[in-house]
Amino acid sequence: MKSVVLLVMLLFGGRSGYSQCIYSVDYKSDADIKVYVASYKSDADLIVYKCSYKSDASGNDGLWYFVDYKSDAKKKIYFVDYKSDADIIIYFSEYKSDAGWKNTSKKYLMY
Repeated sequence: MKSVVLLVMLLFGGRSGYSQCIYSVDYKSDADIKVYVASYKSDADLIVYKCSYKSDASGNDGLWYFVDYKSDAKKKIYFVDYKSDADIIIYFSEYKSDAGWKNTSKKYLMY
């Protein structure tokens, strides 16, 4: 019985790894999280790398894959114009190795 449970967890546990599938909404009221994009990496709570493939967007480490449909997203975000309106401040990096949390107290927002 334990091996069956372990097998199920291994097979389906990986699917929950697509936790960084993001959809950008047009209205603030539709969003789960309000996001401000910083100009400098040092200002960010989270450094984000935009993945080219959905399978790369695993975990809660700033590897985001933007989906085309709201129903495919794990989180819906709205980009705000002012830092004071944001739940989290992000910086888009060109390098996958830069992705990650700088302010881990806000990490719960992306679960």
